[in-house]
Amino acid sequence: MSGSTRNTRNTRQREVILDVIDAAQGPLPVGRIHERARREVPSLGIATVYRTLKLLLAQERIVAVELPGEETHYEPAGRGHHHHFRCLDCEVWFELTTCLVPHLDGTTLREGFTIEGHYLALYGRCSACAASSITAR
Repeated sequence: MSGSTRNTRNTRQREVILDVIDAAQGPLPVGRIHERARREVPSLGIATVYRTLKLLLAQERIVAVELPGEETHYEPAGRGHHHHFRCLDCEVWFELTTCLVPHLDGTTLREGFTIEGHYLALYGRCSACAASSITAR
């Protein structure tokens, strides 16, 4: 394989991985990124996904999201401050587009702590799982 073909292939793989992350409803773990990207590039290896994520992080095109009790997930950069919701049935993380505690930063707590930032992860049932739960009754 020539160098130009290899670079084209890597660029295609990179584009597919970035498209998968961009299209997701919320942050994705490496395994899901790999699974979804292989629909477009069946030969895509997990090592390539890790290398690509490292590159996309360095380019600040994606961000790593640390979620309670989970491996690192990834989502597009530039989406601003937001929180996440995890469905307990389908186990998907969703991005919430608004801050649920917009006036918390800058608050001084009774103990003397001044809040400079916050992260909130919510758990429950997404609309699809909640609807199927109701129809199953």
